[in-house]
Amino acid sequence: MSSRISLTRYLVEQQREHGHIPAQLRLLIEVVARACKSIAISVNKGALGEVLGSAASENVQGEIQKKLDIISNEVLIEANEWGGHLAAMASEEMDSIHVVPNRYPQGEYLLLFDPLDGSSNIDVNVSIGTIFSVLRKVNNQRGISEEDFLQPGKQQAAAGYCVYGPQTTLVLTVGTGVAMFTLDRETGSWVLTEDQVQIPEDTKEFAINMSNMRHWDAPVKRYIDECLQGKEGPRGKDFNMRWVASMVADVHRILTRGGVFMYPWDKRDPDKPGKLRLMYEANPMAFLVEQAGGLATNGRQRIMDIVPGKLHERVAVALGSKNEVQRVTDYHLSPLA
Repeated sequence: MSSRISLTRYLVEQQREHGHIPAQLRLLIEVVARACKSIAISVNKGALGEVLGSAASENVQGEIQKKLDIISNEVLIEANEWGGHLAAMASEEMDSIHVVPNRYPQGEYLLLFDPLDGSSNIDVNVSIGTIFSVLRKVNNQRGISEEDFLQPGKQQAAAGYCVYGPQTTLVLTVGTGVAMFTLDRETGSWVLTEDQVQIPEDTKEFAINMSNMRHWDAPVKRYIDECLQGKEGPRGKDFNMRWVASMVADVHRILTRGGVFMYPWDKRDPDKPGKLRLMYEANPMAFLVEQAGGLATNGRQRIMDIVPGKLHERVAVALGSKNEVQRVTDYHLSPLA
């Protein structure tokens, strides 16, 4: 871009010129961005910082935690405890909510985050990231509970992720499109490198874990089978498959060049509606994808319309290029069509 626009300048312009975000929200986003810089430093040190490998603990979902999972979670909590803009936080790595100490008048926002998405890739030096979602505190009474977080994704005030890869990139929406910022490691500042990101409506690329094929439901099998038949099949074109096993990395590729990402319900654990967490992963990514002109559903309905029943609710996910996600959704709604 011809002029270097910092994250702070971008947010100030959103606040002053567009009147879209209040000062508290701007300050909260800046705190999260600073926390992501700290996490990036730990990620980049790798073995030199003694942060690789598993910790002797499990998270609330019963998954073995990596050392960097715990470090990243602590960085985000500590970074957000000192301002007056936040009332409480919830993390994929914690059993319950974390209420911010009331040193100031209680904040107006709630922060949800997956501190380190794709942590199975940490030790093999593949891109990982932090996902976050911001909700407004709708209960203005004193005190706060888990119930205050149970809002549908369409009520998000902001959402984004930071991907730690060859470049450290922060991707953000405050409801006026999607902007990408690259961390200038020499100056320590976030620089706007792409604004008003748009996902192509059509694609020749899909991302799914093919090892689970035998467990998929019929609509998913139908869609993938048609893609794999290439030019000779009903789609009339060849598709490529990509799968990083890091939602941040897979979604970042889709925002950059299009594609469809799927983590569907399957028959391995039929009582669970999906694998990914609605509030820490699916909702913020759905907000970003929709703001970039894409679509995000659970196979049957818009993800951001789902009213969560619990903090760690799971959901099936299909998101990305609009026409492909619509096709997947149509197959679920009319499986025999």
